[in-house]
Amino acid sequence: MFKIIKNLPTPEEFKANIPVPADIQKIKTERDAQIKDIFTGKSDKFLLIIGPCSADDPNAVCEYVSKLAKIQDDVKDKILIIPRIYTNKPRTTGVGYKGMLHQPDPEAESDIQAGITAIRNMHIKAIRESHLTAADEMLYPENFMYIDDLISYHAIGARSVENQQHRLTASGIDAPVGMKNPTSGDLTVMFNSISAAQAEHIFLYRQVEVQTDGNPLAHAILRGAVNKHGESIPNYHFEDLIKVKQLYEKYDLANPAVIVDLNHSNSDKKFKEQPRIAKEIMNSRNYDKELKTLVKGLMIESYFEEGNQSVDGHIYGKSITDPCLGWNDSERLIYDLAEGL
Repeated sequence: MFKIIKNLPTPEEFKANIPVPADIQKIKTERDAQIKDIFTGKSDKFLLIIGPCSADDPNAVCEYVSKLAKIQDDVKDKILIIPRIYTNKPRTTGVGYKGMLHQPDPEAESDIQAGITAIRNMHIKAIRESHLTAADEMLYPENFMYIDDLISYHAIGARSVENQQHRLTASGIDAPVGMKNPTSGDLTVMFNSISAAQAEHIFLYRQVEVQTDGNPLAHAILRGAVNKHGESIPNYHFEDLIKVKQLYEKYDLANPAVIVDLNHSNSDKKFKEQPRIAKEIMNSRNYDKELKTLVKGLMIESYFEEGNQSVDGHIYGKSITDPCLGWNDSERLIYDLAEGL
């Protein structure tokens, strides 16, 4: 049984109430072009999608992104940094903190209207202070409409990648969309999802019939898997990357690209393993010239303070969801990657 709490403003109304200033629009247009050039092969810069597991505190997130911007200036010839500002958090059991979209205050009750308002304000502030546009997860097929004018990269998670509406919605997004492999690890599921996202569709969306042109920038994200015993199975090794290369050839998709998620099942959530995993992936890229072209970047979970804390914890810049790499280790990782490119 559904109970209506209140009617929310439409995405268009939210955008009118919290418009994107002209200077922010200009930054996003320029950033979008730079990121697309990497996926189409016009640029050989390496992507780093890096930041907290979930964006829970706008002040900490914006400060973190501003510090990333200083590193971006140092590595701009080799690396393009996309901050993770993930405002939706999938929950395996449906219980727990669901992200700023639901709870702008992690310790308060859900308030989605306040959440969307907080998200738009946070993204605008982060871009203004850092000149970096961010990545977010498209947890719900409708949610990207509230922030699509602020986001340069969309990710579809392991539990959503098999969902038809996510696939169809991704086909209408004019930005790179990363499709993670499902928790089972079945790569064909991920490639079917990429194929669907790159194709044209007509479907029902937000109570209207819509048509999409297909998204040639839809691509693979490898995040590891979990077997029937609940044990993590990494999929970042050389042989895994070769298998993905072969599947790209079999499916004959546009703009073959792989982003490797260093955390989640690839690290068994042992967050301090992320630098070691990154080193192995870079060795694989250097060993095989085709992998060097295919593997476009890495996804890293990082925050000011390493590890994580409970939702009611009050350590500034420490994750309240999955554990993250601390700032010092993250900074060292970025510079090490730049040196090796």
